[in-house]
Amino acid sequence: MGDDGSKSTLQQLGEFAVIDRLVRGRRQPAAVAVGPGDDEAVIHTGDGRVAVSTDMLVQDRHFRLDWSTPHDVGRKAIAQNAADIEAMGARPTAFVVAFGAPGDTPTTDVDALVAGMWDEAHRIGAGIAGGDLVGCPQWVVSVTVLGELDGRTPVLRSGATAGSVIAVAGELGRSAAGLALLGKGIEGFDSLRRRHLVPHPPYGQGVAAAAGGAQAMIDVSDGLVADLRHIAKASGVALDLSTAALAADHDALTAAGTAAGADPWSWVLGGGEDHALVACFAGPAPAGWRIIGRVLEGEADVLVDGQPWTGYPGWQSYDG
Repeated sequence: MGDDGSKSTLQQLGEFAVIDRLVRGRRQPAAVAVGPGDDEAVIHTGDGRVAVSTDMLVQDRHFRLDWSTPHDVGRKAIAQNAADIEAMGARPTAFVVAFGAPGDTPTTDVDALVAGMWDEAHRIGAGIAGGDLVGCPQWVVSVTVLGELDGRTPVLRSGATAGSVIAVAGELGRSAAGLALLGKGIEGFDSLRRRHLVPHPPYGQGVAAAAGGAQAMIDVSDGLVADLRHIAKASGVALDLSTAALAADHDALTAAGTAAGADPWSWVLGGGEDHALVACFAGPAPAGWRIIGRVLEGEADVLVDGQPWTGYPGWQSYDG
């Protein structure tokens, strides 16, 4: 940004000057017919349907500014919302963002936050179509994402059938490992620490799964077992995970587990915020997916090697 307000705060510049500063020079993708500057955005949808999801990040609950840069927070906010659209077999096209922060927040921090959002949105060919600013005692980032199904049937949680396989696209346990390392102040393991600050959803694999016949799908936001329980209950089936098939994830975290005094299985099976995609397929899993279990007849539950999982149950929004 230029010198006009480069050392100012949100309060000093004011809402509309800040908005002008944040949208100046941005290029929207073709899906955005009308972007910021009017009372609403207009998004092209050739399908006639729009996939919509929304999520919120609250400072010191979902991110810490002593760990994350504002750019990291922006990327994370977009990535976790995009993963929800991917999990329906849709393609993210545009994001609408509401941001709350104290009036003394430097505008350069907000510049960096929005730059992170645009960087992540560009990775999937989407744009930031609009939003709002409000004064708030701490940072709150609320994102709504719009997606295009391109004529496909959305992949719900309720279609898994006995005899199918469970497969995953992406890596598991990395974010939880990074959180533990950051929380304990353990240096090193830079890639794991970064994976907590900025997740890496397997962009494009949601569409690939839908095209490959996925019966049910979800992204791993709360934990592998916790999220698969949603599929088990919605589909009325049992899901049995194989630790042998998940050994690569476990082994990648062994050294970090030793350093943090933690069992890597608690991260692989219970850790969230990796935003990997997990789906059930009646036939072979598509390229980029690996089989990690099978769907069984029986009481709706998630098993690990045929037994109930008694470890960390996954993220709970209202835990202390």
